[in-house]
Amino acid sequence: MINIPKGTKDVLPEESFRWHYVERLARETAGQYCLKEIRTPTFEHTELFLRGVGETTDVVNKEMYTFLDKAERSITLKPEGTAGVARSYIENGLHNGAMPLKMYYITPVFRYENPQKGRLREHHQFGVEIYGGNGADTDAEVISLAHTLLTRLGLSVGLHLNSMGCPTCRGGYNEALRAYFSDKLEKLCPTCRVRYEKNPLRILDCKEEGCKALCKDAPKITEYLCEDCKAHFEKLKPLLDDIGISYEVDPYIVRGLDYYTRTVFEFVTTALGSQGTVCGGGRYDNLISSLGGQPTPGVGFGMGIERILMLMDESGVVIPPEEPVALYVATMGEEAYRRGFSLVTKLRAEGVKAELDHAGRGVKAQFKYADKIGAVYVVALGENEISSGVCVLKDMATGVGKEVAIDRLAEEILQSRAEGKGERG
Repeated sequence: MINIPKGTKDVLPEESFRWHYVERLARETAGQYCLKEIRTPTFEHTELFLRGVGETTDVVNKEMYTFLDKAERSITLKPEGTAGVARSYIENGLHNGAMPLKMYYITPVFRYENPQKGRLREHHQFGVEIYGGNGADTDAEVISLAHTLLTRLGLSVGLHLNSMGCPTCRGGYNEALRAYFSDKLEKLCPTCRVRYEKNPLRILDCKEEGCKALCKDAPKITEYLCEDCKAHFEKLKPLLDDIGISYEVDPYIVRGLDYYTRTVFEFVTTALGSQGTVCGGGRYDNLISSLGGQPTPGVGFGMGIERILMLMDESGVVIPPEEPVALYVATMGEEAYRRGFSLVTKLRAEGVKAELDHAGRGVKAQFKYADKIGAVYVVALGENEISSGVCVLKDMATGVGKEVAIDRLAEEILQSRAEGKGERG
């Protein structure tokens, strides 16, 4: 037997409705904020992530699925969604359209890391990207969209907020970090010793417990912001106050990707133990230019769907089940089956979720199957029903039957559904 690869998960038919629910609310919320969907490839040229995500990040150094294709080109399965959207924005000249450009995506992403609760090697993200808005109001709108969706999903989370500054003020902060860690180098992990020279800011994102402990008293980036970055951050706070989103300023949030500038944020919960971040994002004003495009401000976030579903379970959120099978047509004999097949096809075309036997079962077994799949109504179709044009519509919840003309079944079921009748508990 061939087993599923480590760090992946099947979404089985009986649980897919949970995904549909989250994805539907995500699409609806994005639509209300006037975003349109973008879809990018599952794999890209590796250089895109080296330049866009950053060579000193854990994602690039440790977690990417990278391989050579048959033409010896280096290809990487996308570890996050933003870089691919940025590449598409440049390649397709999307800056020539209406700006700001507001987009969302639902996509699989791949990271080679240790599988744990809420974190798989293949997981799925709902992401948002807005290009062309350089004000704090765009940051507030993106945060508001995430907050709105999480609230609609029935979740209680806290917003942690920070500013990572810009290249101008980050230089001074990096020097402050080097000074702070200079006498602690031997206590840092080997990766962070390299980061110390190349990009000390990344030390703050290390997951090693020893490095995390050393970071607790590190200088705060908010103390090194230039006037422009400080003003941007101060404009964001009252906008969030005005729309009723509470927040905590956390000066050690730096996010795990190098493209972030200025605003960064995380929505966190304690319901998942140590893995508390369920949504993270921020501003990336230099990403497009770093990939060869014209300078364009951007802001967005990524939200892990698996972790959202886990948090909903931990929080006791009940996800509504999918619409049940409205009618099961049980048939007796070959001619009845042909008529039943045509009837089910016609009912489906009229908006009724209908099913019939495909396994050659007897009538009694068909009724048992109808009960097992949760059918709301069942009709039995045989010679008498075909000749008379009338059948008995049985309510499976109550066991009560009602004579109905076969050609009026759709009308009867749709009317019953509109009145909220015939639902199974």
